[in-house]
Amino acid sequence: MDFLNQQEWWSVFIRWLHIGSGIMWIGHLWYFNFTQTPTMPKIPTELRPAIVRYILPEALFWFRWGAAATLLFGLILAWLQGYLGSAIALGIPDPHPHGKTTAIGWGMWIGFIMFLNVWLIIWPNQQKVIGLVSATPDEVNAARRMAGLASRVNTLLSIPMLYAMVFAAHRY
Repeated sequence: MDFLNQQEWWSVFIRWLHIGSGIMWIGHLWYFNFTQTPTMPKIPTELRPAIVRYILPEALFWFRWGAAATLLFGLILAWLQGYLGSAIALGIPDPHPHGKTTAIGWGMWIGFIMFLNVWLIIWPNQQKVIGLVSATPDEVNAARRMAGLASRVNTLLSIPMLYAMVFAAHRY
């Protein structure tokens, strides 16, 4: 008897990738909001450029690609499990509604909003902060503020998003 059939094997593998990339994404998100941002004012002024020049670009790389990988692997996993459409629709058109697809759907939609914040707000503004896009000092300050606000929104959204995913996995 096979331990896993081929579809089950791929589901397990993709779930592992989804969870791993999610940890990378949310881990960086929480690092930025709970470690780097509150610590920056305590760092001597002459040392701050090193953070922005060396650590921030690397952390932002893993942050944004962790977001992309999490979204991609989550969609693939939902498709492999056969609930992608129902979850996207929050279980509404399903003739036999199941709380799992509604919970997963909420998590997916919140995660998608967070993904959009990463790629459409945080990353374009951080490019100005780290000097990849030329900007005046006022534009850099405005970009830093906008990226910070979007990042804080994502931090707040990460809690219900994670709860919906864990609830769906362990409740049903």
